[in-house]
Amino acid sequence: MKKLLSIAAMCLLSIALYAQDVTVTRFLGIPVDGTKAAMISKLKAKGFKSIAYDSDMLKGEFNGRDVYINVVTNNNKVWRIMVSDVNELGEADIKIRFNDLCSQFERNRKYRTLSPNQSLSDDEEIGYGIRLHNKRYEAGFLQKESADAESSLSDWRRSVWFMISEGRQYGKFQILMYYDNEYNKANGEDL
Repeated sequence: MKKLLSIAAMCLLSIALYAQDVTVTRFLGIPVDGTKAAMISKLKAKGFKSIAYDSDMLKGEFNGRDVYINVVTNNNKVWRIMVSDVNELGEADIKIRFNDLCSQFERNRKYRTLSPNQSLSDDEEIGYGIRLHNKRYEAGFLQKESADAESSLSDWRRSVWFMISEGRQYGKFQILMYYDNEYNKANGEDL
């Protein structure tokens, strides 16, 4: 009887572990979960390289662009992958990049949009909006368990979003993209 209960417990545990792995956000097919060291190792296996002045920051190519990758943790568990453009763009080009990303996510069956038509209009003045009105230009999506899956209540725990950020040079901008695992996010447990 003990052996049968042990086997049943092991089966339930393996199902639970498999289910948890399936339900977290993925970045390049890698679950956004585990330790920072393990995540960095997996990203390096995908071709990203450490940069000289910060061994925790990686550089490589993502979606056709040169990017930096930062792995963010909470209680030693990965909860966010932050992707930032290496090259800063002017206002017209950043609008095109933002709108292209919106279109790519909207067409990708692995994602569900948080609100329709998140693209920017041609007459939007990004620099003016950010500097004078503290406006944020962002778009958000939910990652489905698979491309064929219907949306589920747990989709909200797999958010992927991006925003325009002012660059280091005046009048230049970049995209910051976030792949979040809301299961590992700080929820006030340390307060």
